Amino acid sequence: MRLGLGILGILILLGGSGCAGYRLGPSNGQVAGERTIQISPFENRTLEPRLGDALTSALRKEIQRDGTFQLTTRAGGDYVISGAITHYERGEVSFLPVDVVTARDYKVSFTAHIVARERITGTVIMDRDLTGSTLMRVGTDLPSVERQALPLLAADLARQITAALADGTW
Repeated sequence: MRLGLGILGILILLGGSGCAGYRLGPSNGQVAGERTIQISPFENRTLEPRLGDALTSALRKEIQRDGTFQLTTRAGGDYVISGAITHYERGEVSFLPVDVVTARDYKVSFTAHIVARERITGTVIMDRDLTGSTLMRVGTDLPSVERQALPLLAADLARQITAALADGTW
């Protein structure tokens, strides 16, 4: 009887200690929503249209969803995020089984140079390139499929930017 209670006590102790280091909220030690971010529209330096608008919109949505920072639309944020899309690439991943020249799947990626500054001091807290990517299956209309993949592509890069900001890996 005592042996059974002793084993049960040890199991409870070991099971309860698994969550001992877990904390809710941002991983960088800040209080959620304590700091504000202003996102400037991204400049598109590629020949592919609409990338800047798609990334700006996706980043605003991701900042709101994440909750680490509070999004501000006026010139009053603690941090100002700006950047430029510098590279866009579409590469073949797989080909049709009956035709080794015609691509069936593409990997689409784009790279943006992200700069985050403190608004008051102008100190640069993050200055780096990040790349977002997605896969797309092509049917008969490549431009249409590419247009449909654009929100997924922008959302992937927006998640990476938000994670870099929230984790404080500047």
